[in-house]
Amino acid sequence: MPLSQNTRGSLFMVVATAGFTINDALTKVASADMNAGQIMFVRGIFAVLLMGAIVWHQKALVPVRAFWQPAVLFRILGENAATIFFLIALAQLPLANTTAIMQALPLLITLAAALFLGERVGWRRILAILTGFVGVLIIVRPGFEGFNSFALFALLSVLFCAVRDLATRQIPPTVPSLLISLLTAASVMVSGGLLIAPMGGWTPMRTEMIALLALSAALVLIGYTFVIMAMRTGELSVIAPFRYAALIWSVALGLLIFGDVPDMPMIIGATIIVLSGIYTLLRERKVSRTKPVTSTTGPNMAADGL
Repeated sequence: MPLSQNTRGSLFMVVATAGFTINDALTKVASADMNAGQIMFVRGIFAVLLMGAIVWHQKALVPVRAFWQPAVLFRILGENAATIFFLIALAQLPLANTTAIMQALPLLITLAAALFLGERVGWRRILAILTGFVGVLIIVRPGFEGFNSFALFALLSVLFCAVRDLATRQIPPTVPSLLISLLTAASVMVSGGLLIAPMGGWTPMRTEMIALLALSAALVLIGYTFVIMAMRTGELSVIAPFRYAALIWSVALGLLIFGDVPDMPMIIGATIIVLSGIYTLLRERKVSRTKPVTSTTGPNMAADGL
């Protein structure tokens, strides 16, 4: 019996979130041996090589002057800052906690679209957004004994991811998406190289660490491929909520690899964020006459450079 379009799209989304989350887990393993700058640089080399081969094969090259515009530059700035803050948070926080905080991105995007792009957001969605941010506060726990200051770096990553996605909306369609991704990956690689010394210097790498980061870069590309397939298959309102499968993957990987057992505040906060996000997506699907910003946001809620 053939699968329906919605079922296929949902499965594609689950595979995409697995690719992104396994990448995060491998990156967290690597962070025990090297600093964030070195991770960005080494993994960036593999990402640029892989993405460059795809761009060349797809003939997506355009004149360099096409990139000299504010939207592209703001996207690169947002991506680089988001990647740096995410890697710092990921090295110090449980994988599930970091992933859960990043799930607030579509809520922030919806709010920012209303404030800066003039998109209509009714009181119901505003209430859902505020509820989702309450879930974030429950996970972060500011002012309480369970508070970890590195959670603030995850929140900063969410903020700069929002800058990235809003800037992406303003890039002319004549600029190929593949080439934007290649340019972004290259900029993240360069930023990582510049940060190696300030973050503690170069650490000699074992062969298995190099292989780990190469696999990490490949998993990101797998994630991108399947999320594009998911968004082009079936209905967005059915498929988009499956991006929260990233939480399931992160909890499982955190337990198996790092021995992290989610505590009750994390579970409660993540549940609130997911329910708020699903309601926001469904509400946008119902009331929006144009494509909502949140439909363009990646399912792993993390930076492209990750």
